[in-house]
Amino acid sequence: MTEPATADSDPQVFLGDLIASVTRTLPAEVMDRVLVVDRTRTLADRFARRDGTITQVRLTGTNESLTLSYEAGPHWSAEWARVYRGATISQHPMTLGEWLTAFAGQVAALAAEAAGDSAAGSRALQTLGIEPAGSEIRVSESTLDGDLLTLPARLGSRVPAEAIAAVRRIAELLVDTLPRVAGQGEAEVIVRRTAMVYLPDTLRAYLSLPADWAVEHVFPDGTTPGQALISQLTALEEAAKRMRNAAVEHDASALLINGRFLADRFAQSRLDLS
Repeated sequence: MTEPATADSDPQVFLGDLIASVTRTLPAEVMDRVLVVDRTRTLADRFARRDGTITQVRLTGTNESLTLSYEAGPHWSAEWARVYRGATISQHPMTLGEWLTAFAGQVAALAAEAAGDSAAGSRALQTLGIEPAGSEIRVSESTLDGDLLTLPARLGSRVPAEAIAAVRRIAELLVDTLPRVAGQGEAEVIVRRTAMVYLPDTLRAYLSLPADWAVEHVFPDGTTPGQALISQLTALEEAAKRMRNAAVEHDASALLINGRFLADRFAQSRLDLS
């Protein structure tokens, strides 16, 4: 199993992974507005049509900007700045660890903000009868992680608080599982189908109910629509846990196999040296 790149082991891959994380999480129109990537392209890069070496990544939110610069060495320069109407008011350096923590928080905040804007616009169209209720509850292939993690923000107060908490747990389980089953055929298909079909369909079915009916109606078995939703989400959460556990067990099996390989290899090396 390939180890993820670190800032020291492969700075360019590390920076590329940062950029890819934003691409996966934010809608394209938001990413184009908030993320700036500077590169140095040599003549050889131009001839080979390569993008060149990443030298700086800058993420700008509503009131702050985070900049990470890189020079061969590796030499890292991380900075936070307070921004008002495009002008920098104050700034201070950060450690790489501090910057990465702030970067993750800023990406999450931007994703939630984008999801909120999208949800508000979609709900307005629903009120006008142009879109069906719950149509903004979508999980797309191109922004899968971000769509999952912003589902609670998009639901707002339209479902019971217990359901919001369950959706958050399910989303986190699926986001953790997806990279573990990448390229594993049916296993990956099942996890993606849960994320893109089963979870949003369950939520949309509840949101399509008239609000007063969803609150006041009692089914013949004595349950309410809200309780039915929570029951369905509980079943989804248990399924998501099983999928994550199966994926982790596969990771653990691969780790054990790798460990036995290394043990045999180094045992042979010792024999060769004796």
